[in-house]
Amino acid sequence: MFKKMILPMIFTISIVLLVSCTGVQDDLTPPIDETEEIIEASPTSMGPGEEEPTQLTVMTHDSFAVSEDVLQAFEERTNINVEILFSGDTGSMVNQAIISKNNPLADVMYGIDNTFLGRALEEDIFMEYQSPMLESIPDHFKLDPTNHVIPVDYGDVCLNYDIAYFEANNLDPVTSLDDLLEESYSDMLVVQNPATSSPGLAFLLLTINNYGEDGYLDYWRGLNENGMLVVNDWETTYYTEFTTYGGTRPIIVSYGSSPPFEVLFAEEPIDEPTTAAVFGKNTCFRQIEFVGILDGTDQVEAAQEFIDFMLSVEFQEDIPGQMFVFPVNENAQVDEIFQDYLPSPEVSVTMDPASINENRGTWLETWTEEILR
Repeated sequence: MFKKMILPMIFTISIVLLVSCTGVQDDLTPPIDETEEIIEASPTSMGPGEEEPTQLTVMTHDSFAVSEDVLQAFEERTNINVEILFSGDTGSMVNQAIISKNNPLADVMYGIDNTFLGRALEEDIFMEYQSPMLESIPDHFKLDPTNHVIPVDYGDVCLNYDIAYFEANNLDPVTSLDDLLEESYSDMLVVQNPATSSPGLAFLLLTINNYGEDGYLDYWRGLNENGMLVVNDWETTYYTEFTTYGGTRPIIVSYGSSPPFEVLFAEEPIDEPTTAAVFGKNTCFRQIEFVGILDGTDQVEAAQEFIDFMLSVEFQEDIPGQMFVFPVNENAQVDEIFQDYLPSPEVSVTMDPASINENRGTWLETWTEEILR
């Protein structure tokens, strides 16, 4: 999610379809939307004597996307019609699922990431499912040993920078979070408000991991003194403030997948990314996204089939081009563009979901009081 790397960019394509690793999903605690959008897949055609298709509703954040032919192949193979219930960002989706847990709105929920996982598990909204596809998923993605949720994809929230800006100004790019405190990088950084943005929250958690609960606020005060700009969402960060798109800030909080997508979706063909991600030690936060069967569904078998499908090579290889995050199935292959331009972080930070759940409210309240006011 990891959540996640987390959507998202060129990632806006998924966010606008989409928010956002992030899955990626901004505005973590919005009011509940009473008019969730439901998209129903085309009904499977029926011949004489064929059974009527099973109806399966999948609740997800607005970042969800899948190739039409991939989903249609699943429906035809299983005789299951899939309805996609778009439910806002991750925070809104989780809120709705918890409030409606005695009468669930859907059969399956996809897109909950490790920053909200603890809350959902605490509220006991999922059924346990030991998918046979778990054998193909490395253990480090399995944050729930009870298998009430199963990992589907991941992404890394990292610092990104404008390559041309640093070359034109004969300045070395940042390589660590500490570099952002140096005077030579003053007035260059833009970050998202962690109370309203998923990558912003991931970056806050990264600083808490690196500097501890006793030191992270001092680090943020240092960023403030060095001219940091805080905005509400990733889109403003990337497409308004980032120098790559005409802004004034050459360093931003974004995703490790942003540079390859600059190549994939450039208006004019380019051979090299115009941006780069900072993959130093402890400079990225891993977002992992999960899927689970909502407790109370009467379509358990269909829900299990859909989860197995999401973990299949067929679906997993479709993920990067649709949602700009990466597959967890170790047998899935990704486009060589990612292999060329997306090295792995030395260490991608994660946190115990239970610890995040226990402290998130306090951390956000304290950060807002100390940094924004």
